[in-house]
Amino acid sequence: MLYGTPKLTAADLHVLEDIEEMRHDLRIHLRPEEQWTKQLRRSLTARAIVGSNTIEGYAASVDDMEALMAGEAPLETSDVTRRELENYQRAMTYIQALYDAGAEFRYDLGLLNGLHFMMQEPHRRKRPGRLRQGPVYITSVDDPTVAAYTGPDPSVVAGLMDELIRWLNEGDLDAPVHVRASMAHLNLVMIHPWADGNGRMSRALSTLVFAREALLPPEFSSIEEWLGRGQNTYSYYQILQEVGGRGWSPHRSAHGWIRFCLRAHHLMAQQARRRVDLLSRAWSALSEAAVTDGLDERAVFALLPAFWASRVRRTVYQQDADLSPQQAVRDIREMCRLGWLTPEGQARGRYYVAGPAMRPVMEAVRQSSQPYDDPYRRR
Repeated sequence: MLYGTPKLTAADLHVLEDIEEMRHDLRIHLRPEEQWTKQLRRSLTARAIVGSNTIEGYAASVDDMEALMAGEAPLETSDVTRRELENYQRAMTYIQALYDAGAEFRYDLGLLNGLHFMMQEPHRRKRPGRLRQGPVYITSVDDPTVAAYTGPDPSVVAGLMDELIRWLNEGDLDAPVHVRASMAHLNLVMIHPWADGNGRMSRALSTLVFAREALLPPEFSSIEEWLGRGQNTYSYYQILQEVGGRGWSPHRSAHGWIRFCLRAHHLMAQQARRRVDLLSRAWSALSEAAVTDGLDERAVFALLPAFWASRVRRTVYQQDADLSPQQAVRDIREMCRLGWLTPEGQARGRYYVAGPAMRPVMEAVRQSSQPYDDPYRRR
């Protein structure tokens, strides 16, 4: 028996309607020909990876994660954290690629074990990619010496995974994707089928459910970035403890968990909508200003990340604008001469940030300072 999908309340349905409306707006604005969406999607993927790994104690900057995704060495991240991020990225890249696998796609244990191995490969003593053979505990966020949750006995884990896989392929197919993704997350994290890496795998499975829907890039539906933010991480552990109890208890209601996830999805959809609006306006303004200043329009591939306060790496700009190393060096040098970028660091650690010429664009393209709307407070 798994945790069952709860009946949704009128408030839940209203929140889902809001989310779908925002998703519809995003689909309209995320046209393939819009060049700036490539950088936004990479940034969102990096933020999701950083968020999910921060929860597990592997903290890194979004800038370093984006550098890793582009094949560059991070500037500040430790080797241990770098390996964790790279492995998680490998699994997420495969998950994102499965959106168009077609009708032949089926969830199975081999797929989930394979994704787990990608994430946990360095931890060979914990048997990555194989179901656990012993007990497993989740410690309390208030006291790490206390077991807040004990996973089901290892003798029943294989059977529970079979049941979960059947549900993923056949269960509650008429439920909204946000609900299915949340229930997949909940059941996998409560089964806790592996010796380690269960939290990241559960969040990744949720993203896979979205990827299979294929109506919107999964990075625009993930709540991993939101879950990795300070107080939200604490609330995440709290709701899992409230819903799951101290041990495997699938008779308990999962409604609190669904409400928690729907609220997170609503807030992330609001944020995604603001980001898309801001960056589309910024791309247009920067393109016009760059050309007026004598730069090629391709310079915006470097100026846009600087606009949103990311570190600009010459090699990443080279990839984004599809340039030779010599062209990228000349472009960066000219952007610095004109005051659009300012260099920081030395030698291989050099990067670029927004220069004084960027300020008028930043003033003209302002980001909303209004607080995000809590969807359940007005129901």
